[in-house]
Amino acid sequence: MNTVEETIDIAVPVRTAYNQWTQFRSFPRFMSVVKKVEQVRPNMTRWVLGCGPVRHEFAAEIVEQQPDIGLTWRSLDRRFSHRGEVSFRPSASGDTLVTVRIQMERRGVADLVAQRSGATRRVLRSELGHFKEFIEGLGEAGGAWRGVIRDGRVQQMEPEPPRCQVPHWPVG
Repeated sequence: MNTVEETIDIAVPVRTAYNQWTQFRSFPRFMSVVKKVEQVRPNMTRWVLGCGPVRHEFAAEIVEQQPDIGLTWRSLDRRFSHRGEVSFRPSASGDTLVTVRIQMERRGVADLVAQRSGATRRVLRSELGHFKEFIEGLGEAGGAWRGVIRDGRVQQMEPEPPRCQVPHWPVG
């Protein structure tokens, strides 16, 4: 597997950066290779990536997600197999350090050329720069999903109310 990692300093609080990152459907507004993102379920997304006439569609499962800390995902596509994580941490100046790490399983000559040329790293660096410009320009997140996901399962956001202990309502 090939691993690519990039970190960027963003001049917004951690909560703001994290909240905007959870708004996957907004990614095509600022990322040049992301053409469409559909949030199928809280832990499942469908992506369309493209560069020029080439398009690739895949599903990704969010495996772990913790508000203001980060999330990890894995693709469900055998042809474009990858895993990734994004983390958010405060910098000394009160800004946010966002780190994205992607592990890709390389297949075929085109993937080998992309790895050797550093194209994947350059695209990741560029897209993080676009995210920085977007969120700093807004100054606040355009929404948020603050749920927790563990082992691919969405955790209850609030405890369920206690259930009535009466087995059956009395009749008549």
